[in-house]
Order: sequence, then C-alpha cells, then structure tokens
Amino acid sequence: MKTFKTYILIAAAALATGGFQASATEEIPAVPVNNVKVQQNGTTISVAMDIDASNVKIGSGREVVLRPMIADANGNSAIFPAVYLAGKSNYYLHTRQNDIAAPDVLVRAKDAGVIAYSAQIPYQQWMEQSKLDMVYDYKGCACSTEDAATKTLAQLDYTPIVFTPEIVTMEAQAVSVKTNEISGSAYIDFPVNRMELYPDYRRNPEELAKIRATIDQVRNDPDATITSITIKGFASPDGPYANNERLAKGRTQTLVDYVQGLYSFDRNIMHSEWVAEDWAGLRDYVEKSDLEKRTAILELIDSDLAPDTKDARLRREFPKEYAFLLANVYPGLRHSDYAIEYEIRSFTDVNEIATVMKESPNKLSLNELYLLGESLDPQSDAYAEVYDLAVRMFPADPTANLNAAMSNIRRGNYEQASKFLDKAGTGDQVTYARGLIQAYNQQYDEALKTLAPVAAKLPEAAEAVAQIQKIMDRLANTMQ
Repeated sequence: MKTFKTYILIAAAALATGGFQASATEEIPAVPVNNVKVQQNGTTISVAMDIDASNVKIGSGREVVLRPMIADANGNSAIFPAVYLAGKSNYYLHTRQNDIAAPDVLVRAKDAGVIAYSAQIPYQQWMEQSKLDMVYDYKGCACSTEDAATKTLAQLDYTPIVFTPEIVTMEAQAVSVKTNEISGSAYIDFPVNRMELYPDYRRNPEELAKIRATIDQVRNDPDATITSITIKGFASPDGPYANNERLAKGRTQTLVDYVQGLYSFDRNIMHSEWVAEDWAGLRDYVEKSDLEKRTAILELIDSDLAPDTKDARLRREFPKEYAFLLANVYPGLRHSDYAIEYEIRSFTDVNEIATVMKESPNKLSLNELYLLGESLDPQSDAYAEVYDLAVRMFPADPTANLNAAMSNIRRGNYEQASKFLDKAGTGDQVTYARGLIQAYNQQYDEALKTLAPVAAKLPEAAEAVAQIQKIMDRLANTMQ
C-alpha cells in the first residue's frame, strides 16, 4: 500500500456516534462504514474506508447513494466520488441510461459485499479543521430522492503541531573578586657586567615606555585596582652561570625599584623573579629554526649537563651556529617580563553592563553577562550576541558552553549547539539540551529516551516529553 508522509500535520480520524436522521427509508438498513482512514498529503486529501454492504437488503426499485464529504463549521464543503448502491431495477436503469460517470461508481447491492473505497481530492486551507461526513441519499423508483441522512465519520485536524519547548539558560556563579592580568616583555640594556639602570641608555627609553604604558593602562582605569606587579628578569646562557644569576637577580631588582619609584606603589605589591639563563627561550628559537645542526643542538640543550658545561660544548661543537646565536638570538634572551594583576569592580546594572560589554568586555564576569542576557528579548540578536561573547571569553567554562548551546538551539543552529554541549559537562540541563536537538531533528524516539531520565527532575523536560509524545501519537494515526 502506498505510504504518504506528512510533517506534523496529522488527521485525527475519530469516529462519531451520531445516528441517521431519515424516517422514510427504514426499509433500507444503514450501510456500515469501517476502517476509516484520512490522509492529508500536502496538495491532496485522501480517504479510505470499507463500505460493508454484505447484509444490506435493497428493494429492486430502490437505491442509496453514499457520498463522502468534507465540511467545516463555516459552510465550506467538498464532495468525494459517490457510490451508488442500487437494487436490481435501478441498477439496470442506470446501466441503460449510462448516467453514472467515473469517478462515481455503480454497484448492484446484491453483489456488493464489502466495498474497499478510496479516493482523493485537492486539499484546501479551510480543511485544516473540518470533519468527514457520509451523506446518504435514499432514492426510490426512477431514482427520485426520497430522503437523506448524514453521519460524521471522522473529525479532522491538520493544525500544525509546533514543538515549543522551554529554552532554559543556567545562571553562572557570581564571583566576589574579578582578577585580570596584562603582561609584556621589555629589553632593558645594562652596561656590560653592571646592574645600574640608565633610562636614556641605548634603547631603554623605548623599552621603559612600554612598561609605563602597560601600567598606566590599568592605573588610569576607574574600574580597576592594581593588586600586584611582577617583573621577571632573564639572562642569556653565555658566560659563567654564577655571574649570570647575579646579574639576572640584581638587574631585575634594579628595574623593580625604578618602577616603584615612578609610581610610589606599596612595596607589598611589587615582586621580582629571575632566571639565571634563558635556556627555554634558546630552545624555542632553535626548534623553530632551520639551523643545519638543529637536531643535535636540541639534544645538547635538553641534556642534563650543568649549564656551564652545556654552554662550553655548544661553543666548541657548533662554532658556526654558536656565533650566529650569540649575535642574533642571545640579545633577545636578556629580557624582563612584566605582569600587572588587577581587580575589576562588580557591575549590577544591566544598562551599565551593556555599555561595558561594548567598550571593555574583558571587565565582565560570566555572571554579569548572564544578567544582561536574561534582561533581553530571547528572540533578539542582542540576546544571541551576549551568549556568543560569553563563550568566547570563557571557552572552557561548562555554563558558558551550555548557555551558548541553548542560544543556538533557539536559533536553529543544532550542529553548532552540539559542539558547545561537548564542552558543557554531563548535568541534567545538558541532557535536556541534547534531547531538544534530537526532537527538533525529528528523532522523536531518541529524544524520548534521552529526556526520560531528567523528566522527573526538570519541569521543562517533562513538558517537552509531553509535546513529543503528542506529535508521535498523531503520526501514529497517519495512513501507512
């Protein structure tokens, strides 16, 4: 049997119990109609039923005409092809006159048995909510109408069932302190083997300006409070290790003192660290280079040899490469890394949060972005923008990923939503979101299995299950 597929629009074929209204036709028993099925297939609507005339006794000069009809409450109607169930005389009268043309059908009552009826007509919009009636015309001799009756066979409802689950975001945990950091590197020149800092020496004006600009960027921000400044000095691997350590430590402290003197910062927020020889920086350069003996040099750098022994072998075994590194790489290994940690005040007014989001989004916590998002129309672009920004700023945070997934589900971006859910953990809300994606993709069986474990805990999941079940129940009533 041919199968018609529909998308959510399903006909509910509920048989009515109303009786006939005719009185002059008692000699013609009611003609039972069974197995009524109705199918809306986009541009057409079809009916199928079994008209059981097995026990119907119709006199020779009588007949009953069965006309399936769709009608609505506003007076619209459409007729399907009719079945003429006729006694002997009327049957031959119609045959001689040839007055019943296809698609109507003439059947002699005596030979009718069970008639497998099926037909289709064009679908019209008014049929969305309607009913299927069977109209019986009772006729006597010369086929004149004596009476008529109507029986409702099915109520039809093609109103779209729209899956409208609740899209729930999760509130991010508020943080009492928002700590940020800004960092950089400076290349301060010191006289050979000395620790005195000369601000105007060689490229020092430019490098010291970089440090001041970074500090001023935070210091002049009314929303920020500096809590720590750390300067970490590095020396290059050439020369004796003990001397390099002395220089790295002393020069770093000199730079710390210089910065503290510029701003009169509390000594407690100033910190110094040092690395005697920046072998890590040297290794990073060599690994990315195309030096001819790159592999052998890397093996030496990675060895457990003492720093001075390592430096001596590097100079002796790779003189060409060592000369190049000494001239072009080692100067860059003598650097001072600086990091400024600071706290940002909290924001509670959504209008202020919206302004900060546009100007300095890095000042906002995930909770503050959540407060802004929930104040907006969930259907708006601004709502989606907030949660897209949140997951970019906090890419590893499960809550940020869950909320981004929910935002994308709302917009129909189910593939992208699934990617965010992969980083959102395994909580009940994540399970709920996965079930929604399956339902939106019409994977109803899978969606019910996914949502079942959380339906008792999440009201929104229970509601989604009810909607999905309703859709599946209607789909079960379609013609196969």
